[in-house]
Amino acid sequence: MAPKLYCSELSPPVRSVLITAKAIGLELEIHTIDLGKEEQLSSEFLAKNPQHSVPTLEEEDGFVVWDSHAIMPYIVEKYAKDDSFYPKDLRKRATIHQRLHFDSIAGVPRSEAIIPLFHAGATSIPEKYVEAIKTHYSFLENFLGKTTWIADDTITIADFSLIPSIKTTEIIVPIDAAVYPNLFSWLKKAEKWKYYDENKRGHEALASMILKRLKK
Repeated sequence: MAPKLYCSELSPPVRSVLITAKAIGLELEIHTIDLGKEEQLSSEFLAKNPQHSVPTLEEEDGFVVWDSHAIMPYIVEKYAKDDSFYPKDLRKRATIHQRLHFDSIAGVPRSEAIIPLFHAGATSIPEKYVEAIKTHYSFLENFLGKTTWIADDTITIADFSLIPSIKTTEIIVPIDAAVYPNLFSWLKKAEKWKYYDENKRGHEALASMILKRLKK
């Protein structure tokens, strides 16, 4: 049986897992969790994941793992036909892991800026978050000055992780191509992936929701 993925396409980390699965040809049994209705807090879901987060992956034998940065390496190692997206070379993996951890850090100001739009009636993004996000853009620009993709000269799960993340961040802090040419080009190249639709659907839905709140 296909692994079960508990998810909401509004979530950038969920979309990272969906991209990865599509890229390696892994079929998933999708279980949509309505975060607005707090379905992630149900006793059934909490029994699987006490941190009540998505994405959460469940194998047929009951093994459960959550957090996209844990799920992506796991499914590539177990189900991919080769290691192209997650090379076994230790130094390449170390760089990929650094980028995955960077994604976790970079997501903090984005989340702190976006959550109040939905739960506190905010209609603008505080400047402190804008500046923090621009600092992260500068780091990414630097990374992409050294390699074609975010961690290597070939596509890896680090790209699958960061593309949905930065595309979401771009909704609230647009990326200036003149200031961040490498970052801007990287995003445009990713939009040509044959598996990019796994990000596009949820991204467009979330963007619409965010922009409506910013326009109030």
